[in-house]
Amino acid sequence: MAKISPIEFIRQVRQEASKVTWPTRKETIITTILVFLMVFICATFFLVVDRVLAWVVSLVLGMGA
Repeated sequence: MAKISPIEFIRQVRQEASKVTWPTRKETIITTILVFLMVFICATFFLVVDRVLAWVVSLVLGMGA
């Protein structure tokens, strides 16, 4: 790997930083809402699966007694 001077490094960093496109306020809000929605859906799914598995385990363990 070729060594570059600190000044050249800073120039390259500024050049790359100028290429960054930031999301708009609308995109940020929509993405945030979608993340919260997916978290809610996943939490609900795992809650239901946990309850079903707990019921099945108690049913199986109850049969042995």
